[in-house]
Amino acid sequence: MQRWANMIMAAALAIAASIASPAGAEPLDRSGSLPSARETLRDARRSASIRALPAGPAVLAPIGWVEFCARPENDGDCGVAEEPAMTLRADAGTRRLLARINRNVNDAVAPISDIANYGVEERWTYPDNGRGDCEDYVLLKRKLLIEAGLPRQALLITVVRETNGDGHAVLTVVTDRGDLVLDNKRDDVRLWSASGYDFIKRQSAENPNQWVDLRAGAALIARR
Repeated sequence: MQRWANMIMAAALAIAASIASPAGAEPLDRSGSLPSARETLRDARRSASIRALPAGPAVLAPIGWVEFCARPENDGDCGVAEEPAMTLRADAGTRRLLARINRNVNDAVAPISDIANYGVEERWTYPDNGRGDCEDYVLLKRKLLIEAGLPRQALLITVVRETNGDGHAVLTVVTDRGDLVLDNKRDDVRLWSASGYDFIKRQSAENPNQWVDLRAGAALIARR
């Protein structure tokens, strides 16, 4: 009788084990409650991918950028070789640099429309006269950050749409803490998802003269 009881108990334990550990599953680690290094890395990568803006298909570059690149004085900005994408390490020094450049340019340049400044609807240029619109702020911030040693592949001119439907331009900085936004409308540097904008398109990281769609990827992340 005891023998049958032992056999029934063993069978019950085997069934319970098969339910708890499906075929192909790794055995449970009961050594403690802390996640493994592999799990921590996996979660960090998943979190970073959510904070980053995924690039979609190629789209036409804004006419302002095309005309900017057509002017010989801007060959240094546009006539560059294609290079691999880069992600900045968002350490304290880098974040201070981004905040300082964003704030200094915002303070130094007075906002004005292109029609009032140059008599045309759209003109991307450096605000050498101390005045400019959103694209001019972006160009200067990008230039100063490159001169400070940051790679241009991580400094991407980006077209967004404001809540009122107006078009706008910001600089997105690709970092390991997510894509950060430098904006002439505010001095603090924010994660793209906290900017309040709809993201439309931006420069390709590899080639500044190629642009990529951001709408589908941004919308997908926003729903997560």
